[in-house]
Parts: sequence; structure tokens; C-alpha cells
Amino acid sequence: MDVREKGKKSGRVALPLIAGSFAMLALSFASVPLYRMFCAATGFGGTTQVAGQSAEKLGDRVLNVRFDANVARDLPWRFEPEVAKISLRTGQTATVYYKVANLADHETRGVAAYNVAPDQAGSFFKKLACFCFSEQRLAAHETAEWPVVFFLDPALETDETMRGVEEVTLSYSFFAVKGAGPAAARSSEAAPVKPRS
Repeated sequence: MDVREKGKKSGRVALPLIAGSFAMLALSFASVPLYRMFCAATGFGGTTQVAGQSAEKLGDRVLNVRFDANVARDLPWRFEPEVAKISLRTGQTATVYYKVANLADHETRGVAAYNVAPDQAGSFFKKLACFCFSEQRLAAHETAEWPVVFFLDPALETDETMRGVEEVTLSYSFFAVKGAGPAAARSSEAAPVKPRS
């Protein structure tokens, strides 16, 4: 075998290896968005669903919905639900407010990660409006009350995995948004605020 044949043979092996490496690199970057799309579409891992309209009918079951709020250490916010728990009939639309306060002397931005427990409830928990759909910004010492509008899909009544479930927990964790970038909307624009009575 001469040098030219060895070079061609090496090229035939190297090219697919390089192409395969680039393909794996591209898939690694795409895996996070693809996983998020999968979870959003299926409710996998307790991911809630976004609904375009309220339920068409009320169901018969009443479940307790508990609310949980967490903030990462590097985000100087106080964040808590106004109520710890409500009882809700399937198909009934509810609005619950979360209170938030920026404890810092400067503007801060945060983004919420959210899920529902138990996991199988995620595909039945339908949000109509939520502050968690976008990045939130609070001025120094600003406070706000952000609503979550949701319902539990009556279809959960016929789902075998939901048969023994009597309580669902909606949990939010806020994380700081770092670095410069396009300015996010102010909290009063990004998330509707509770009307003053």
C-alpha cells in the first residue's frame, strides 16, 4: 500500500468521525430546548400546561391546591403566595396572587422555574396567565402582587394515575437573571398586578 492509498483511507475514516463529532455537539446544544418542548407538550416531570381558554365544563372532583415559593440565594427577593392552599373543583378557574418584594438597593431581574407535584398532575394543571411566562424586573425596594390564573382539567377524573391524588402542589423557584441584554419589561408591564381595592 503506497502513501496515497493510506491518505485516502485515512480521509474516509476521518471525515465521518469529524461529521459525527459536529452532529453530537449540535445535538448537545439542542437537547435542552428539545427536552423543554417535550415536557411542555406532555406534562412530563410535573411541567404545567398553558391553556388558551377556560375549561368548557366543571367536573365533580374537588382537590386541594397548595402553593410553594422559593428564591435562589443570589436573588434578594421576598416571594410568597398570599394563600397557602385552596380547594378547587376540576374545571373551575382560580386566580391566586403571589407577593414579591425586592430587598436590594438596586434593580434586580428574575425568572421563575415551576412545576407541579405529583408529577402526573402536570398534564392536567392548565395555566391561563402567569408571571412565570416571562422574565420579571423589580426596581429597588419595589413590591408587587402577581397573579396565576389556572384550572385543573376535568379529564383528570378519568385518569387512573390521578385516582388517589387529593392534593396538588404548584411550586415556583425564582432565579436571578445575570448580565446585560435586552431590557425586560418592568414588573407592572410583564406581569399583571393585583388591583387595589
